[in-house]
Amino acid sequence: MCAPGCSSFSRDWRQAARQPADQRSVEGRWEGQWISEANGHHGNLRCLMTRENDSFYKARFRATYGKTLHLHFTYAATLGMHPHDIGWEFDGEADLGKLAGGTYYYEGRAATTNLVSTYRSKYDHGRFEMRRVE
Repeated sequence: MCAPGCSSFSRDWRQAARQPADQRSVEGRWEGQWISEANGHHGNLRCLMTRENDSFYKARFRATYGKTLHLHFTYAATLGMHPHDIGWEFDGEADLGKLAGGTYYYEGRAATTNLVSTYRSKYDHGRFEMRRVE
């Protein structure tokens, strides 16, 4: 099962692989995992970061969840990106709809090779741990 946008995400993921990662930016492909600290659920996570302007990036996520079915869910969040000593700090939010838990809020840091973020919503909280894909 795949939410709308999965096929375009997969196409864009493959297309982004043809472009070298810019080490002066968070743009590009990231992958890793998410884990809920509320209930222990976890899964694989991919992210395509696209620069919208000097301060904002669009993060398109594709997450897997479910122990036996490995369902996929694709969504986007706008992240405010700010330079930091070792890379960037960011925050943002995404409304995933009532069935998916409502609005999720994100805060994290990224360097040239890794990205770590916390997330929280009304019913869940946890973290992402990702690395840049070359």
